[in-house]
Amino acid sequence: MLLTISYSGADASDLGFLLHKHPGKLQTFSLSVGNAHVFYPEATDERCTAALLLEVDPIGLVRNKRLGGSDSFSLGHYVNDRPYASSSMLAVAIGQVFRTAMTGRSDTRPELAAAALPLEIELTSVPSKGIDGLASRLFEPLGWKVVETAIPLDPEFPEWGESRYSNVRLVGGFRLSEALRQIYVLLPVLDDSKHYWVSDDEIGKLLRAGEGWLSEHPDRELITRRYLAHQRSMVADATSRLVEVGDDVVVEPPTPNTSAPLYQMRAEAVVAALKDVSAHRVADVGCGEGALLRRLVADPSFTEIIGTDVSARTLTAAEEVLHLRDLSDRQRARVRLIQSSVTYHDARIRGLDAIVLMEVIEHVDPERLAAVESSVFGDARPEAVIVTTPNSDYNALYPSLPAGRFRHPDHRFEWTRAEMRGWAAGVADRNGYSVEYRAIGDVDTSAGSPTQLALFRRI
Repeated sequence: MLLTISYSGADASDLGFLLHKHPGKLQTFSLSVGNAHVFYPEATDERCTAALLLEVDPIGLVRNKRLGGSDSFSLGHYVNDRPYASSSMLAVAIGQVFRTAMTGRSDTRPELAAAALPLEIELTSVPSKGIDGLASRLFEPLGWKVVETAIPLDPEFPEWGESRYSNVRLVGGFRLSEALRQIYVLLPVLDDSKHYWVSDDEIGKLLRAGEGWLSEHPDRELITRRYLAHQRSMVADATSRLVEVGDDVVVEPPTPNTSAPLYQMRAEAVVAALKDVSAHRVADVGCGEGALLRRLVADPSFTEIIGTDVSARTLTAAEEVLHLRDLSDRQRARVRLIQSSVTYHDARIRGLDAIVLMEVIEHVDPERLAAVESSVFGDARPEAVIVTTPNSDYNALYPSLPAGRFRHPDHRFEWTRAEMRGWAAGVADRNGYSVEYRAIGDVDTSAGSPTQLALFRRI
């Protein structure tokens, strides 16, 4: 299997600095999947092409207990397309041989590494399982011009038709690191198969390689499902993380002194607050695709769990994330998903121990906040209400977020800490609640925490 990367421009041979592979040398790397060779068919000042050729040993694959396919008969381990199909094995080779290039680091040519380059990338014998024109469907939304050339089953017998393999040519202006990360993810997606056992660390690989493009891809769900080999628990976890990112202008990273991402700390802080008020019957209003509900369902102390959202499609996705159909009757009876709005009075959520509005109110028009107060604090009137929302004081610490912009294009507002406390104090006073404020994420001495939480207790 062969990958070529061509760059045309001034001092084109500087491509070698970005790939960290010398154009004048043939280099061979021994990998778990075979031997990878890097060489340069052309390297001039006007145009440079780097090639990655992967030679796979099918016998070695069978003998390696860590690797293995899904063939159900013994001969299938030896007679298959793995030695020539550009699949997950080539993706592994890209990840290992061009590891530094994928991070975008180049100490000698930093400005070139950060620039969008006119690239031409060719992939040979790319499998496309189940969907015609899948390569175009996956790469074109990212900005690539895609040419798929189908490979016939046998050139001597054209009447046999075309195989499911094609040669794929990509042309576009991208940072080299970005292009490599996209190919790394999408090759096994095209094949809908991986040659190794998919474990939990694949989620991290997907999120790191997909940063900046996957959350906005129209086929995000297809990509996630195929990349994670249809393992439902992992697909649900990855999907919930990508949903948190959504179309955000800024991807919330792990805060400086912790390894946990902010979305995880937010959900954990909400669960901790629910425990503090001894809540057992809980409604997650504006539940989305189930980022919080998954944690509640996994904890048997929550005996009644209600998720509400205005979108029926989102509730269907949440049902899949929670695997409700796979639960026992007793477990399933704990959970209800209902279509409703945070601004409407709904008798189905009245009298509970707690209602959670996790990253919800900033999506409501300010003039509708009185309706939120009336429905949640007035009509539903739970023992406790937990509200989380971004702290706009913290936005200045995100270098990629332009001044005056919100973290998400659907946000109607983002409050400072003073604005949040002013609103919460008024709501508590008018409805007979006390309120406590908590920080989520590492606290900056001047900007506070990235997310703010208000815990209301009914007096």
